[in-house]
Amino acid sequence: MRIGLVSYRCENRNIAFNLGQIGRALEETAGKADLLCFAEAYLQGFDSLCWDYETDKEIAVSQDSEVFDRLRALTVRYGTALLFGYIERDGDRLYSSCAVLADGEVVHNYRRISRGWKEFDQTDEHYCEGTETGGFRLHGVDMTISLCGDMFDYPERFRTDHLLIWPVYVSIPVEDWEDGALEEYAAQAALAARDTLMINPLDRDPLNHGGSFRFRDGKVTGRTAWDEEQILIEEVK
Repeated sequence: MRIGLVSYRCENRNIAFNLGQIGRALEETAGKADLLCFAEAYLQGFDSLCWDYETDKEIAVSQDSEVFDRLRALTVRYGTALLFGYIERDGDRLYSSCAVLADGEVVHNYRRISRGWKEFDQTDEHYCEGTETGGFRLHGVDMTISLCGDMFDYPERFRTDHLLIWPVYVSIPVEDWEDGALEEYAAQAALAARDTLMINPLDRDPLNHGGSFRFRDGKVTGRTAWDEEQILIEEVK
């Protein structure tokens, strides 16, 4: 199975632009990847919320929304599955979630279990975390999803003998990445899995330098460049 890790720019509160980026990645990898993975909260942008529920519920999307209909249609059109982070609305609750779509269907939906996605001193009962972890199977490959701070707060809950996919949003200087932070993330991933794919987006508000990576046994074995829109395609079994 070929998995593409998409480190493309996204824009906060601009779903139309971010959908266009997803479509662009699908077009550029047509016939080259079976699954494309995007970062945490990629659909709306990580800093799209203001912590006022009446405002934030309008940027969040549900699985029965027109936005999801368009994404499901894209998986049929290109024959490529999608994995992406988004702010989910389910009734009157909001989550930082990650969906997997394939062949026009939602095959998995994971809700972040750690609270670092929100300003928890400003939020109320509408802003929620999930409680369940667990995996899914696609094209004969077993996979588990963890979202960003989950792996630092609860690494033991993601231990797996299979592939771990780790969408993140980490906005730190390149100098910090190169001065040990990248190795720290690789080592943290190794607490849960021998093989991990990590995806970080680019944005300019605030500045995020992006980067997608493959970690094996705590070592970086594949990567994209900082500050460049690139797709890392990795073969997995």
